[in-house]
Amino acid sequence: MKYIEFGIGNTWLIRTETELNNGTEFEEKGICGPIKFHSLYLRIWVGKTVYILDLKKGFQKGKKDRNKFKFIFGITSR
Repeated sequence: MKYIEFGIGNTWLIRTETELNNGTEFEEKGICGPIKFHSLYLRIWVGKTVYILDLKKGFQKGKKDRNKFKFIFGITSR
């Protein structure tokens, strides 16, 4: 799965995070293809609470161990 993200709070303003089948992941600056559209999402992370609004999965709320502020618009790619 690939996550192409635009927003504040990540290492770069625009980045691509790739998750491999073995569970490892890595990130790259910019948009890295190929892109096979799967879904759109909005992620807002305030303190230890993360709110995610995803076109395919709907609304989710989660907790994290660390305090952050992120406002991210993303595209999920397969």
